[in-house]
Amino acid sequence: MAGLVYVLVVYPREAGPGEGRTVELAIEADMSARELADELEAEGVVRDAWLFSLYLRLLGADRALRVDQRVTLADDLPPAEVARRVARGLGPRSINVTIPEGFTRFDVADRLEHFGLMQADVFVAATADPAILRQLEIPGETAEGYLFPDTYTLRDDLTPTEMMSRMVRSYRSRTRQLERRYADRLVELQEQLGFGMHQVLTLASVVEREAAVPDERPIIAGVFLNRLRSETFLPRQRLQADPTVSYGCRAEPARAPSCSGYRGRITRAMLQDPANRYNSYRHAGLPPTPICNPGLAAIEAVLAPAQHNYLYFVARGGRRHHFSATLERHNEAVDDYLRSNE
Repeated sequence: MAGLVYVLVVYPREAGPGEGRTVELAIEADMSARELADELEAEGVVRDAWLFSLYLRLLGADRALRVDQRVTLADDLPPAEVARRVARGLGPRSINVTIPEGFTRFDVADRLEHFGLMQADVFVAATADPAILRQLEIPGETAEGYLFPDTYTLRDDLTPTEMMSRMVRSYRSRTRQLERRYADRLVELQEQLGFGMHQVLTLASVVEREAAVPDERPIIAGVFLNRLRSETFLPRQRLQADPTVSYGCRAEPARAPSCSGYRGRITRAMLQDPANRYNSYRHAGLPPTPICNPGLAAIEAVLAPAQHNYLYFVARGGRRHHFSATLERHNEAVDDYLRSNE
């Protein structure tokens, strides 16, 4: 009796053997509780495979393993939390999930599914559900842009709305200070371009996807704002940003014929296809929605862009760009880049 009390009451609360190292583990369909426990011991997540497998059997969890899933663990978790993460029916799991800057809502959904928190298609559908968008006071067609890049502790019993709400609250709390700091700038953008914070966020999402190095974000933001204001840049008010085209093919693949078979590579046909609503080579102004979830730095870049007369930029190696004020100089930079990559 004392041994049973230890296994079911004392043992589950003991700290794990490690110091917090993250471990990812795939639970195969034919894996037994003992085989899983052996792997956990080898990874340093549990001290004694025999004892942990016995604990799983006493709970009945050996028949409810999360097969065909990858689970994220840490080597300092108590056995009770490890069991919750590797088996169903033992209460909600809490998982730390990091959403990087520039992730799309599709990327967020894939990451949630990767951690076994929610099916990706369920989350994607929720991000475009008008009722949920109204509830969370999100303007526009989807929640894209408002799923703020951050690290969240999420339970696997949360609904899509609850998960989205956490991310939207983070967006609003983190951008509130920017709105106050750049209140005059927002007034200026409203008067010049009709921008509110939603439009700032939309342009910031394009900047986030275009800028590969942090110090170029304000410069690239300045280029796009110059294009929107310029009387000479042709076609007028076209952002001409490749990431908008690729996002349209991912978000609405059936709408544009050129997106058929899209696998991440942009073709000339895609750049010329007006059926893609997000194609900023064929449609003036901003895309219909943000094209990713930008971080604070990209949002601030739109609110405080670098002041210059550049209208063009092209890759020049090292993840950086060459910026030009005239089409002639831009074409020279393109030729230079092509020659250097021959």
